Amino acid sequence: MPLKSDADSADLRGFGYEPQLHRSIGSYASFAAGFSFVSILTTVFQLFAFGFSFGGPAFFWTWPLVFAGQFMVALNFAQLAARYPISGCIYQWSRRLANATVGWFAGWVMIIAQIATVAAAAIALQVVLPSIWSGFQLVGGDPALTSTTGATNAVILGSVLIAITTVINVIGVRLMSIVNSIGVTLEIIGVAAVVVLLLTHAERGPGVVFDTGGTGTGLGYVGPFLVSALMAAYVVVGFDSAGELSEETRDPRHTAPRTILRALAAAGIGGGLMLIAALMAAPSLTDGRLATEGLPYVLTSRLGETGGRILLIDVAIAIAVCTLAIQTAGSRMVFSMARDDVLPFSAALRKVSPRTGAPVLPAIVVGVGAAGVLLVNIGQPALFTAITSVCIVMLYIAYALVTVPLLYRRLKGWPDNEEAAATERGGKLFSLGKFGIVVNVLAVVYGIGMIFNLGWPRPEVYDPAGAHWYLHYFSLLFVGGALLAGGLAFLRYRTRAMSLHITLPAPAVAEAETA
Repeated sequence: MPLKSDADSADLRGFGYEPQLHRSIGSYASFAAGFSFVSILTTVFQLFAFGFSFGGPAFFWTWPLVFAGQFMVALNFAQLAARYPISGCIYQWSRRLANATVGWFAGWVMIIAQIATVAAAAIALQVVLPSIWSGFQLVGGDPALTSTTGATNAVILGSVLIAITTVINVIGVRLMSIVNSIGVTLEIIGVAAVVVLLLTHAERGPGVVFDTGGTGTGLGYVGPFLVSALMAAYVVVGFDSAGELSEETRDPRHTAPRTILRALAAAGIGGGLMLIAALMAAPSLTDGRLATEGLPYVLTSRLGETGGRILLIDVAIAIAVCTLAIQTAGSRMVFSMARDDVLPFSAALRKVSPRTGAPVLPAIVVGVGAAGVLLVNIGQPALFTAITSVCIVMLYIAYALVTVPLLYRRLKGWPDNEEAAATERGGKLFSLGKFGIVVNVLAVVYGIGMIFNLGWPRPEVYDPAGAHWYLHYFSLLFVGGALLAGGLAFLRYRTRAMSLHITLPAPAVAEAETA
């Protein structure tokens, strides 16, 4: 009987690719990749104040709604991960379900989104480190992200973090997975500690989640509620990272689907408990500090300076691991497309270190790109929320370029004879069965609705100070510019992309179903 690694290599060759990346990721490390991208300690701490400031305590309800919508997306992704266990999954899934053009743009949009998301995650250090020790405010002045000095300091701290994560990625996937797994373990412990400790210091009951905080009542609350939903939408993304690392995962057809769903479920439950615990424990809901200082204020005020700082150190670790995970996923997307020779400088970008099994140059490209995004923020605090918003808009667009073609294929009978499909190496592939179309429809409706909600040019989100007209329309300008640049690049590689779509097997599930 062949070793699993031999079987996984043979499986990859069935898609037309020779194994290059090292398979050293097990089930927990795969789970950690998805969980650390979502990283509720990073993003909830970073964005709690944003959600509360618009929707009051009742903004809590945006969390279960966004989680439910994204879980529909994740169920579809889990089914695809079982049938297309290839790095650069969003690109690979989309072009096999649709065509070369749709697939290429899904990959392009995902690369831009991941580079911007690395920068957005690294920014979160500014929310935490100066609260741990004032010496981390290297440029002096106000440490708040909304201030000029805070924004400038965030660029410095974020750039240092990106340099460190780039080095880890260059060294290899084994070190990355070890660091990631340790970091995720500490994050899970930290989430549990935050929830338990805050609940023991509760000032009010769980009924606080029905208080709109004076932001509106009845239909008048719909607008603030939709804006506050952006907080949850910013957080609950990236669970597909387990699929991005499929070629480095052992038995990915069975491991990746499970870890995609487990990572999202763990993040959804943990994040929801953190939100309600913070609202119950906050010293005040009306003094304005919760809307400006967010969770660090709750922790330090309720747990004391020492206890609060210990937990904030755990948050800082989570931020570092989150940045590492996003950069890793982005580098695999670049590698996957470069391997198909459909990106500029593909010959260099597809090279893998024979010693470490890591795609070195893609990791550097993503790191340098993210640092570049950070640098344009020097002295520009208004850009932080705008960049956070547009990177998530781009991620949702990339997801839609998978779920929409998948729905079309389902309506045409995909995957053929799934219920009668043979098992794959001793276990049946993950399937949605007769619920596939319903789940897919819900994923598409949710995704398109959230794209409009995220991208809508609201001045209170993109340009609250009224500083620049282009910030008001930043989402439209950024997405439009990215698609225009992508269109120009695609013209250069269109012929190559089309030939690949014809020659590679589609649907790739055929091998599993006829084994």
